Amino acid sequence: MNKRGGFFLYSAFCILHSAFLCGCQSDFGAGGTGERVVAREKLHTIQPFDISESATTQASTEPSTRPSATTQSISVPITIEEVRQLALRNNLELKVTLIDPTIARQQLGVEQARFESLFTTNVNYTNTDQPTASQLTGAQTKDVNITPGVTIPLHTGGSLQFQMPFDRFETNNQFSTLNPAKSSDVLISLTQPLLRGFGTDANALGIRVAFYRYQESEARTKLEVIRVLAIADRAYWRLYAARQVLAVRKQEYDLANSQLNRARRQADAGVVAEVDVVRAESGVADKLEAIIIAENNVRDRERELKRVLNEPDIAIDSLTILVPATEPRAVAYELNAGRLVQQAMAGRMELLEQELLIAEQTANVAFARNDILPLVTLQYTYGINGLGASFDDSLTMVRDANFQDHRVGLTVEVPIGNEAARSRLRAALAQRMQQLASKEQRTLAIKQEVYNAVDQLEANWQRYLAARKRVVLAARVVEVEQRQFDQGLRTSTDVLDAQTRLANARSDEIAALTEHQIAQIDIAFATGTLLGASHVDWQATPPPPR
Repeated sequence: MNKRGGFFLYSAFCILHSAFLCGCQSDFGAGGTGERVVAREKLHTIQPFDISESATTQASTEPSTRPSATTQSISVPITIEEVRQLALRNNLELKVTLIDPTIARQQLGVEQARFESLFTTNVNYTNTDQPTASQLTGAQTKDVNITPGVTIPLHTGGSLQFQMPFDRFETNNQFSTLNPAKSSDVLISLTQPLLRGFGTDANALGIRVAFYRYQESEARTKLEVIRVLAIADRAYWRLYAARQVLAVRKQEYDLANSQLNRARRQADAGVVAEVDVVRAESGVADKLEAIIIAENNVRDRERELKRVLNEPDIAIDSLTILVPATEPRAVAYELNAGRLVQQAMAGRMELLEQELLIAEQTANVAFARNDILPLVTLQYTYGINGLGASFDDSLTMVRDANFQDHRVGLTVEVPIGNEAARSRLRAALAQRMQQLASKEQRTLAIKQEVYNAVDQLEANWQRYLAARKRVVLAARVVEVEQRQFDQGLRTSTDVLDAQTRLANARSDEIAALTEHQIAQIDIAFATGTLLGASHVDWQATPPPPR
C-alpha cells in the first residue's frame, strides 16, 4: 500500500471515530460531562407529611404553661451592647455582605493591572530547502531568531515597546560574505491614538468605574451593618416587651386566682351566689390562655433574636433563655426635624451610592463622547542595526549606532454614519438622567422617612403617657370593684373585667415604651447613624490566600 492510500485510510478512521464519539455522548449536559445529577423523585415528587410521626409525647388534655420536666433551660442575661457585638461578629447576612467590598477591591486590581508592563519573547527557527533559479540565491537556509522585549502600556492610550532581536542566518550561498551572519538590533516602537482612545479619561475608564463600584460596595456594606444592628436592637426590645407582657399576664392570672378564692369564701358565707364561683373559674381559664399566648410570643421573639445573633452557644434550637438586662429609658425628646433631614442627607449611604452611580455614568458619558471621534493612530519606530560574524561584533555596531532606522506611519479609520457610537452616547446620557432622577426620588423618600420617624417618636411618647395614666386609674378601679364585691354589690365578672382592663393598660404601657425606644432606633437609621454613644468601625472580610 502506497503512502497516499495509507493517509486516506487513516483520515477516514479518524472521521468515523469522531462521529462515533459524538453519537455516544448524547448525555452532554445531563451528567455526562461531570454535572451533579439530582434524582428525579427529589425534583418532581412531593411527599406527604404526617404530624403524628413527629410527635414525641402523648398529647395532654389539660392546659399547661410549664416546660417539660426533661428539659433543662439556662437563663442568660444580655445587654443591648452585647447584642450589637454578637450581631456584628456572627450575623450571617452581614458575613455575606462583608465579602462584597473584598470582591470589588480585587476587581479594581484587575483593572489597574491593565497598565502593567509585559515581558515578551519570540523564538523562531526556520529551515528552508527550495529550488532556485540563480546561483546567487541560497537554496538551503537556516535561520534562528530570538526577540526579547518589553511592552509598556501608556495611560494616554498608546504603548511603548522595546525589542532587541538576535538573529543567526546561515545559507549555502557561496557568495555570502558572512556565513553564518549574526545580527543584533534595538527597536523602540511607539503607538499612540490621537483622537479616539486618546487621553487618561478614555483609557482609565475601567479603573475609574471599578473604583466607583468598590466605593459603592463599601457604602452598601455600611448600610447593611446599620440595618443589621437596627434589626438586632428592634429584636432585643421586642423580646423585652414580650417578657414584660408575660409577667403582666402572670400577675393577671394570680389576681384571677385570688378572685376565685374570694368568690368561694363569699359563696360559702352566703354573700354571693354560686354562679359567681363559676364566673371566677371561667375568668381563671381566660387568663391561663393569655399566659399561653404570651409565652409563645416570648419564644418567637427570643428565637428571632437568636437568629439575628447566630451565636453557637445560644443557637435557635438551644434551651438558653435570653433575659434582656438593659432597661428602656422613658425620656421625652424635642427634635428638630429639619436638622435631622440635613443630617440624613449627609449620612445616608443610599444617597452616597446614588452619587457614586452618577459619577460612574458621567465617566461613561465622557468615554462615549470620545468613542464618536475617528480613530487616528500614530506609529513610530526607531531602530539601531548591528551585523557581524559574531554577536560581539554586531553588539559593537549597535553600540556605535552607525546604522539607524526611522519609520513613521499614520492610520485613519472613520466610520461612515457612526450610528453605533452615537447610540451608545445617547444611552449613556439617558442612564445618567435616570440616575439623577433616582437620586431625587431617594432624597424625597428619605425626607419622608425622617419626618415619619420624628412623628412616630412623639406619638409613642404620648401613647406612653396616656397608658401610664390608664394604669393608675385601672388599678384604682380594681380596688373599688374588689371592695364592692366583698360587700355583695358586684359580681366576679365585674372584678375580672376590671383586672383585664388593668392588664391591658399595663401591656399598652409596655408596648408604648418599647415602641418609643424602637422609634429612636428608626430615627437613627433614617439619619444613617446608630443609636448609642459608641461608634462602630466595620472591616471587610480579608481575601483568601493565593
